[in-house]
Amino acid sequence: MSMKFEFTFAKSHRPAGGVAVLLKATAGQAAGADVADPEGVLAKAVKVKKFSGKAFSTLDIIAPHGSPADRIVVLGLGDTDALTDHDWLKAGGAAAAKLRGADKATIFIDVPDLDVTGKAAADFALGMEMNAYSFDGYKTKKADDEAKPAGKPVKVTIVTGAVIAAKKAFATAQAVGEGVFLARDLVNEPANVLGPLEFAAKAKELEKLGVEVEILTEKEMKKLGMGALLGVAQGSTRPPRLVVMQWKGGKSKDRPVAFVGKGVVFDSGGISIKPAAGMEEMKGDMGGAAAVTGLMHVLAARHAKVNVVGIIGLVENMPDGSAQRPGDIVTSMSGQTIEVINTDAEGRLVLCDALWYCNDRFKPQAIIDLATLTGAIMVALATHHAGLFSNDDRLAGQLLAAGIATQERLWRMPLGKEYDKMIDSKFADMKNTGGRHGGAITAAQFLKRFVGDTPWAHLDVAGTAMGSPTDEVNQSWGSGFGVRLLDELVRASYES
Repeated sequence: MSMKFEFTFAKSHRPAGGVAVLLKATAGQAAGADVADPEGVLAKAVKVKKFSGKAFSTLDIIAPHGSPADRIVVLGLGDTDALTDHDWLKAGGAAAAKLRGADKATIFIDVPDLDVTGKAAADFALGMEMNAYSFDGYKTKKADDEAKPAGKPVKVTIVTGAVIAAKKAFATAQAVGEGVFLARDLVNEPANVLGPLEFAAKAKELEKLGVEVEILTEKEMKKLGMGALLGVAQGSTRPPRLVVMQWKGGKSKDRPVAFVGKGVVFDSGGISIKPAAGMEEMKGDMGGAAAVTGLMHVLAARHAKVNVVGIIGLVENMPDGSAQRPGDIVTSMSGQTIEVINTDAEGRLVLCDALWYCNDRFKPQAIIDLATLTGAIMVALATHHAGLFSNDDRLAGQLLAAGIATQERLWRMPLGKEYDKMIDSKFADMKNTGGRHGGAITAAQFLKRFVGDTPWAHLDVAGTAMGSPTDEVNQSWGSGFGVRLLDELVRASYES
């Protein structure tokens, strides 16, 4: 159960017990010191502790003499000249980590000699919520130090001169947070609970926000000729689904921006079965589909002025007697044939039909797909960047900029004819893997064959959507990576 917050924004506030959080830059006084520390306890504590105000460091003072607060936490912001929007998120996350077990808190955010905007205050609050998220609904015993009853929020007052702007910005920030948490929940859910049907039902709930949702069954996909996607699903007793989500917030004549997500709810590897060690993590092999679903929630919740299509291919890859075999040849919706060399290279088979369907039906101005596609991208980039492949320099630049803004960082990887030749097949138009070397690149080259001339980008999020390093804004195994990144892309590059 995530720690919950109930936020109030106020121009002034005197704490009455609880925790007072005072923000401090490396130079200058702490915000709110005159209110929370009338006896000057803070100055001595800073000197004794040699507290410099380094970014996201904290100084904790219990029962400060003469203070109206029961506890003072000083939170460092570092050098204010270098502060970014993301730093405000991280500062909020650092503050939230100090509030576990608290009933109420007052946060003084207006650092002296710093112009703290309403957006900064809203980002700080969002960072608190993102840090507090946890996925522990299946635990019957809670940690001993979890003092607060489940469901009872911590009442937080953020003291800022930009109250009106902060309230307005926070409404949008909450929409972003909801989308991130939806994506995290989906990735964290065990595969016995979240199959293709259950995932599709979760996406269907977006209709409450005004998203149009269609769910294609295997019968409809077979009629469309989606032999690649259906081939992956045929080894599972759980039927596949293709979910089509549309948010129509722009002008009717505007072509949509499209997002396509790989949704393999569990990947055993099929007949080319994976090693047992770590296979439990393959419940997260739908991180791309989770991000697309979370993004659609954000766009609808904040009433984005843009037309967007989100498509997710939902399958389970299992090795029963009906499963496809290495050496099988399947026909994709595009008519191109694929020799299945390795049944564990299944995500691209799901995506190729979803990409073709998306491009053929909606004629989007751009397509971005997300997939936990290859271990090879983790060999190249570890877990700190997602791989970016694109046939369009402008789109690639927009995505890289969005990654820098949100710190959901991307690194552009190459495409080329030399790599394309590696997936040529002796028996079909192509094979589904080019071998061990350049595995992330040949996977992207495979997908490129299904998008035509439409500006397209492929994000390989295998190292970032699950099991990525935790930080001030994410303590969860399922990170929700991609939701904030793509929301920023839409804001900056496509929203009218």
